[in-house]
Amino acid sequence: MPKRIAVESRLTPIRQHLQQNGYEVVDLDSEQITECDCCVISGSDENVMGMQDIEIDAPVINAHGLTPEEVQQHIEARVGR
Repeated sequence: MPKRIAVESRLTPIRQHLQQNGYEVVDLDSEQITECDCCVISGSDENVMGMQDIEIDAPVINAHGLTPEEVQQHIEARVGR
């Protein structure tokens, strides 16, 4: 069963790369987020107010400055392949 990864909508290259490499990719604002193995965010609006309302217990990867391949490496290091 492929890993389900929630990806922020603006991260199209990362989304495409993960799909091409066998991951199931859903939108970060999807109802399926509670069933995800990992989340990938752009980092541009990361916790500016110091508040959190995360509803899942999964690793969150900040993709700011990373290539799609590097994001995949981070995912594999945290949740496996």
